[in-house]
Amino acid sequence: MDKAEPVLRVKHLEKWIGERRVLANVSLEVGPGGGLAILGPNGAGKSTLLKVVAGLWSPSAGEVWRFGAPMEDEGRPDPRVNLVGHHSFLYPALSGLENLEIYGRLYQIPRPRERALAALERFGLGWSSRDPVRTYSRGMKQRLTLARAWMCQPQLLLLDEPYVGLDLPGQRLLDDWLEEHRRSGGARLVITHYPEEALRVSDAVAILIRGRLVWWAATSGMSADALTREYSGWLAKGGMAVSVSFG
Repeated sequence: MDKAEPVLRVKHLEKWIGERRVLANVSLEVGPGGGLAILGPNGAGKSTLLKVVAGLWSPSAGEVWRFGAPMEDEGRPDPRVNLVGHHSFLYPALSGLENLEIYGRLYQIPRPRERALAALERFGLGWSSRDPVRTYSRGMKQRLTLARAWMCQPQLLLLDEPYVGLDLPGQRLLDDWLEEHRRSGGARLVITHYPEEALRVSDAVAILIRGRLVWWAATSGMSADALTREYSGWLAKGGMAVSVSFG
């Protein structure tokens, strides 16, 4: 892939669920090493957007391009893409190590056990690697989900509120990984409710309200207070504006 080619390009995306249009004319791009954070209230369509980009759901209209090619074969695993969502899809009766080994075999990761052990150590779970996941705290399960994503070194990370449940050391581990991911040329699309998080994980931020991207800006030089005021203003207006289009 040409280095100038966006890792992710979404063009005029729409998604209908029954009679409800959840996403309307959404367009965005994320290039190598880039990060886009999306703020939005509950029900804005943020998680739906990630599921479509991940290939779990088909778009109703529009295009999703990943790695310079249109996305096809929804639901087919692609080790270059990893979604960390609200549902961990962990097996509670199995240990943390067993969960990661299963994932490693699914994605045909070389030496899956060795890689799984490295991932557990990387996210501070080596001490509990053989404990059943049902005994894990909320934060430990989130760490395990992140460790699972780290195993295949994805080029495109799709993160839905990744800091939820993490204690301060866990947040720092995630920060460190996202910085490593950025330096390696990986791209990330991050959903969050918090302006401070948006500024930490991205070089651009957008606001999604009622399925529409209503505002976008680069984060360079932006303060958390300024972003909070902008976001609060859009929430107060209800997002009733013409959709912003990128590309």
